Amino acid sequence: MQQQDSLIGPVPSGIVDVARSSLTAFDGRVADFNVAAWLNLPGMADLPVSLLVSYLDGDRRREVAVDHGRPNAKGKILLSGIARLPFKQKIEQMQVRLRAAVPIKSLLVDELFVQAVELAEPAGRKARA
Repeated sequence: MQQQDSLIGPVPSGIVDVARSSLTAFDGRVADFNVAAWLNLPGMADLPVSLLVSYLDGDRRREVAVDHGRPNAKGKILLSGIARLPFKQKIEQMQVRLRAAVPIKSLLVDELFVQAVELAEPAGRKARA
């Protein structure tokens, strides 16, 4: 079955650029973001949907699942979670997307929230002992 993706919204590069990243043994670097989307999906009541974050890492398109759920009888849903984005080069063109098993005919974004879990240290600031 073909999955259907819809763009909820792009994430401004300023939000991505201030995120603190950490080194991992297997994935290279990772950055964590709080993501929440309040959505209205008329005609999609009780059908499963997934909140995703997609991004470019160099020339490679990657995606991470954030949350899954089913809209209520009125087609409304809140999807939220922490998106842990592994990367080897740099996170660019970050987008929040909605995936469903059926075509999404109407998508109304009531609110979209994306924030770095931790902010990077300013370049001129030194660690204190």
